[in-house]
Amino acid sequence: MKKTVLITGATSGIGKATAQILAKNNYKVVLCGRRKDRLEELEKELSAYTEVHSLSFDVRDKNDVLDKINQLPEAFSAIDVLINNAGNAHGLDPIQTGDLDDWDAMIDINVKGLLYVSKAIIPQMTERKSGHIINIGSTAAKEVYPNGNVYCGTKHAVDAITAGMRIDLNPFGIRVGAIHPGMVATEFSEVRFKGDVERASNVYKGFDPLQAEDIADIIHFVVSRPYHVNIADLVVMSTAQASSTIVKRG
Repeated sequence: MKKTVLITGATSGIGKATAQILAKNNYKVVLCGRRKDRLEELEKELSAYTEVHSLSFDVRDKNDVLDKINQLPEAFSAIDVLINNAGNAHGLDPIQTGDLDDWDAMIDINVKGLLYVSKAIIPQMTERKSGHIINIGSTAAKEVYPNGNVYCGTKHAVDAITAGMRIDLNPFGIRVGAIHPGMVATEFSEVRFKGDVERASNVYKGFDPLQAEDIADIIHFVVSRPYHVNIADLVVMSTAQASSTIVKRG
């Protein structure tokens, strides 16, 4: 019997690559994202491999998140695997000159959005006494770097929430884990630098960064382990990256 996976932030980067690999490996997929055109395009692509349904919502909108997930068609309503992937960095400023709107966006998406989606799905998992939750964190969950202040804070929160989920959901036999990637060549830096493509591309110059497909491959490995195996916490960086600030270039 096919398992159903729900992926947030599915229209680009790690989310899209994960949807692609799981669709090709016998999972039914629920795609979630803000950009309807991209959702429709991806749904059409993946329908060649599996059953696909898409939900368009912004994880910051609590009521819309709960309404859309609660209205899933019966064929997709039992979520076996939740991948909380939606997340962004906004700005790279020291705390004293940080932008309040950037702070709100990161806290609302990275922390509150993850909680809203989880809240919509966890009750059915506890009722069934089975399920798997994977939260996509960051190496910023494990260390703090200059000008990373609030972004690092949100990812530290994801790390703590993941540990709390694992403890609270343990009596129900639900697997909970986090995957913490280092530098991945996606739209991440372009969003952080507000569309400054040149500045964003410089982040990945001079070394071979992780690709979204690398993380998707790891996620597939994690979800396909025997049920008694839970990958609780996984940090992954490219060979060139030793920490958030130490990267071998050239």
